[in-house]
Amino acid sequence: MKNISLKTHIQIPRTFLRIPIFQEKVKQNQYQSLKRRLRIASKQLKNNTIETNLAVINDLEQIAHNHRQYHWTVVDILTTFVRKNAAYIHQEEVTSNLSTKIPLDIQAALTVIVKRDANEDPVNKQLDLSFTDMRGANLKGANLQQANLYQANLAGANLSKANLAGAILSAADLSGANLYLANLEGAILSAANLSEANLSGANLYRASLYLASLHGTILYDTILDDANLRETKFSE
Repeated sequence: MKNISLKTHIQIPRTFLRIPIFQEKVKQNQYQSLKRRLRIASKQLKNNTIETNLAVINDLEQIAHNHRQYHWTVVDILTTFVRKNAAYIHQEEVTSNLSTKIPLDIQAALTVIVKRDANEDPVNKQLDLSFTDMRGANLKGANLQQANLYQANLAGANLSKANLAGAILSAADLSGANLYLANLEGAILSAANLSEANLSGANLYRASLYLASLHGTILYDTILDDANLRETKFSE
């Protein structure tokens, strides 16, 4: 009995010594596995069915949620996917139909993107959705703070209560968009089309609306303090 007890006492410390090494290996394998998943996901989002894309986007969302260190990587993969698969269509080539339905996989990608925590954006990196066609997208409550939306087509999109503070929306098409209570403080809307848009209660403090079109725009309780309204078009 004494010998068995002695062996047990000797083995226990050795076991505990192995635990940190084992944990580190598990951690390394986990990171390698995540990196593989990200690489595979990035490839799978090319030329695939909507069903496959939806599954991949769901997987990416889980990674972003559970592993914050890959948060921006996921956002970058998804914004690249949106830019490539929902390319900008020039305003003159687009029909006036604002009921156009956005593809399910594009909407799913945008839903993940706009949940981002801007505080976790890397230094000198900017959310880039410029030259994209997001007509009719549901972006309610979206966090698009400081985003690059240059020449984006957001006609008929739901941007109510969205955070667009400091966003670049130059030459963007926001005709018929719902911007109720949206925060556009300091946003650049130069030459943007806001015709028929709902800006009720929106905050446009210090926003630039130079050459913007506001034909038929709803401006009830809109905050326009210190906004640049130079050559803004309020009527035809």
